[in-house]
Amino acid sequence: MKAQLTFHKVRLPLLRPFTTSFGTQTDRTGYLLRLESDGITAYSECVTEEEPGYSYEDNHTAIHVIRSFLAGMVADVPEPGAFLQRASWIKGHNMAKASLEMLLWDYHGRASGMPLSKMMGGSKGYADAGVSIGMSDTDSMVRTVGESVDKGYRRIKVKIEKGREYEILSAVRNAYPGITLSADANTDYTLKDIELLKRIDRFDLEYIEQPLGHDDLLDHSKLAKDLSTPLCLDESINSSHRAEQAFEIDACKVINIKPGRVSGLTESLNIASVCSRHGGHCWVGGMLETGVGRSYNIALASTKLIDYPGDTSPNERYFARDIVKNPFRMSDGRIKPNTGPGTGIDVDDRFLRTVTSESGSLP
Repeated sequence: MKAQLTFHKVRLPLLRPFTTSFGTQTDRTGYLLRLESDGITAYSECVTEEEPGYSYEDNHTAIHVIRSFLAGMVADVPEPGAFLQRASWIKGHNMAKASLEMLLWDYHGRASGMPLSKMMGGSKGYADAGVSIGMSDTDSMVRTVGESVDKGYRRIKVKIEKGREYEILSAVRNAYPGITLSADANTDYTLKDIELLKRIDRFDLEYIEQPLGHDDLLDHSKLAKDLSTPLCLDESINSSHRAEQAFEIDACKVINIKPGRVSGLTESLNIASVCSRHGGHCWVGGMLETGVGRSYNIALASTKLIDYPGDTSPNERYFARDIVKNPFRMSDGRIKPNTGPGTGIDVDDRFLRTVTSESGSLP
């Protein structure tokens, strides 16, 4: 029987605004996908946003590519790797591809009765949880850091921007000298800002994330020679090939793996393997996903290849109510992946309908 693919465009307000150098986000607006075949229902989430600030992909491009090109490729419910082969002729659009690649992981996990974390192999049984703190006034950021430390997060990451980096990091480090601390610049600097970046070496950061251009490797390689703080790449790494190139030219020591950015779990595992071979480190990032998308992140973060805490906060930090009935909980700075088949999520269909602005069949 031909699989039925449908979508829901949802909007969940954030409990508090989330500010980065890109701007301020007040809600999570994106697409959930549902695949039904042979009595099995699977779910995934596309991590695109309404505007193309983080990536050239946005909600409008993603649903167009899914509807016009990708949806037909999952009609016979292929394995995730087979789907990626079919879609390989399409240049880029990793976020659109990832939403279907991960959907197939969930489907085949549910069909086999195997949890996603076990399907990927080498699970630790837990994910070390870190937290990402958006920008606000410095006193508020320090208070939020303190609240996060009290909750047991194993890594604190603060957002910074050009001109505020020293103010933010000195305040946080002075208040909490012993915590594992990192900073995320979200591409806000260039090599002309080298003196600003050198000043933050004194704060003993685990890494600074993506200080330079979103598609850059070469300038990061140059910057790395002048900083003692390790560099972490996010936006620049969209494939395992790019990861290999980054390590070959010493552009980074750490990679933030976002499954939605790199076309799904298959390539996420490949990137993690690259990091391991090169003696680097990696962790799992997030895009303010609902509990649907977060279930994939937690499962990936629980694998032994992931050795740093990621941006894997429980969704109670972001939303008053989640789309899933079984949201993740954190204990002692760790989150356990679901043990049910596939993602193991239980979608709250009644609540989903209340936050859906548009829905339909694909293609």
